[in-house]
Amino acid sequence: MAHILPPAMLGILGGGQLGRMFAMAARSMGYRVTVLDPDVQSPAGSVADRHIRAAYDDEGALEDLASGCAAVTTEFENVPADSLRFLESRTRVSPSSACVAIAQDRILEKRYIAGAGLAVAPFLAVDAPQDLAGDLAPLLPGILKTARFGYDGKGQVRVATPEDVHGAFEALGCRPCVLEKRLDLETEISVIVARTSAELVRTFPVAENRHEAGILDVSIVPARVTPDIAARACEMACALAEAMDYIGVLAVEFFVLEEGGLVINEIAPRPHNSGHHTLDACAVSQFGQQVRTLCGLPPADTRLLSPVVMVNLLGDIWRDDEPAWDLVLSEPAAVLHLYGKASARAGRKMGHFNVLAETVDAALEKAEALKRALRR
Repeated sequence: MAHILPPAMLGILGGGQLGRMFAMAARSMGYRVTVLDPDVQSPAGSVADRHIRAAYDDEGALEDLASGCAAVTTEFENVPADSLRFLESRTRVSPSSACVAIAQDRILEKRYIAGAGLAVAPFLAVDAPQDLAGDLAPLLPGILKTARFGYDGKGQVRVATPEDVHGAFEALGCRPCVLEKRLDLETEISVIVARTSAELVRTFPVAENRHEAGILDVSIVPARVTPDIAARACEMACALAEAMDYIGVLAVEFFVLEEGGLVINEIAPRPHNSGHHTLDACAVSQFGQQVRTLCGLPPADTRLLSPVVMVNLLGDIWRDDEPAWDLVLSEPAAVLHLYGKASARAGRKMGHFNVLAETVDAALEKAEALKRALRR
């Protein structure tokens, strides 16, 4: 694959915070950036060289993006796969439309991961009510999840009985779903893979993740798991990227079971919230890797330079005024990242901060104290 070098123009579909951090990484490396996003107040658009304000399926806008960019990527998986296919016929695109299509649909995703010989939680694809006619007991208690457009806990219902499942399926509009068995977990972890080719692959250190109401709250790096579990998670993430012939940055989320088992929960074909610590604590950020893999360059060194804890900042803490940022900015070990969003609302990701320390326990203690102070 030929290298794309600065000052080439790179394109990105999506103008949220992930697009913003991609644009900032690309511009720091000497590239120019065009963002396609319909929002006039797009966080990424405000830092890009050019902002095309149009829908993601606007062929004229896509033609404009393709003609002006040496390569195009995406910041989220729910961009229309047809738009990526349109772009692929005109310019370099990574990740591919085929890879994004897998991640857009939980049924396809589960089947693909299992077909690659990698462990997933027991599941049942539910396309229609008749799919629930069999014995559901082996999958209960479980979680019924919509196959498409579910993230941050949305489109998910916990179920304990067959009656619960039928009721949840109706409540979710009888849309295609996955019924997944709930497992006894020790913890949740994630691995970020950067892959340019079969020979050029790197993983970031494993992150340990805590969630609140289905939304990532805290990531702890390095994860407090055994070296064997960390090594197996990285091997499984790379094996999946290889099976998909994936080019780009891929996030793979895992459940660590109480007896030490490891199953893949889901994937994201892009940088991930649990990789935001890389902005301050690694030799390269996940966004720098996104630029490099898009441009056909080898992934850079992913060394962890310091133990780190990342804390998500949601719109809930805004209340009537800006939060007390001096609490974070006065702490020498903390680094604040705000996403430039025009308005805050409950559950909306508005920023994050990273806390670096000599040990992961010290970083976690300081991060938790700052989190409590901001949420008062």
